[in-house]
Amino acid sequence: MESRTLVVLAAGMGSRYGGLKQLDPVGPSGETILDYAVFDAIRVGFERVVFVIRRDFEDVFREQVGARYVDRVAVGYAFQAVDQLPAGVALPAGRTKPWGTGHAVWCAREAVPGPFAVINADDFLGQDAFHQLAGFLAAPDADHAMVGYRLGNTLSEQGSVSRGVCQVSADGQLNEVVEHTGIAREDVGAGRTFTGDEIVSMNCWAFQATFWAALDRQWQQFVATRLTAEKAEFYLPAAVSAEIGAGRATVRVRPTRAHWFGVTYREDKPQVEATLAKMVAAGEYPASLFHNL
Repeated sequence: MESRTLVVLAAGMGSRYGGLKQLDPVGPSGETILDYAVFDAIRVGFERVVFVIRRDFEDVFREQVGARYVDRVAVGYAFQAVDQLPAGVALPAGRTKPWGTGHAVWCAREAVPGPFAVINADDFLGQDAFHQLAGFLAAPDADHAMVGYRLGNTLSEQGSVSRGVCQVSADGQLNEVVEHTGIAREDVGAGRTFTGDEIVSMNCWAFQATFWAALDRQWQQFVATRLTAEKAEFYLPAAVSAEIGAGRATVRVRPTRAHWFGVTYREDKPQVEATLAKMVAAGEYPASLFHNL
């Protein structure tokens, strides 16, 4: 079996949160949410982690994050920048906004030769998500896979969130991901906009190596049609949906009952800290990850 790589999207600063939340400690021994993701990935067999970051915080990221893992797993880096475009394409004047999650993964193409999984750096996904990712990569039953969460298990107490709501076939194949913004707790429940049982994408994917050609095709299409749109972004779920719609890819949805949590808002942090403390007390994680990786 080819080496499995975890690609971690960590280039965002977290504008709503107000800082580089990937480096913010939330665990009982100073762990970040990212530390728990890497810990879970290592213990299900991922051999390599590639962080997609920005050049302007490369040194601090390597020192404060990457250095924690170098003796435990192979560590690599890829860099996302707004001027990383296909050969011969010029950056539109005035464009400073990042191009999105699809572009972030595209920027890692030369650092990841084989099958890989993708997650966000600031999402706590739960142990089951990594079992699902590793299980698919060990024995693929489709071209690619997505871990699907119940919408009700992915909400913030502090404000609204954006979620990719999935259309899933009766046999568990992903048909489409439709982005919905501004979902608050009051929108979810009996008789409301959402029931809470909808399957949503939390950008937790497993891809075979064939996906690189598909992603490049979709990025080239985006550049050809939307490059000059001021706020246009190239989202990973949209690229996957386009490949499915064109009949070029199948994606298995691997549902999980795990609860996602994160620090979308700074006010989320105390709840995250309390939840992790309970997990440690219950024996789900050791009190100090760094002594157990």
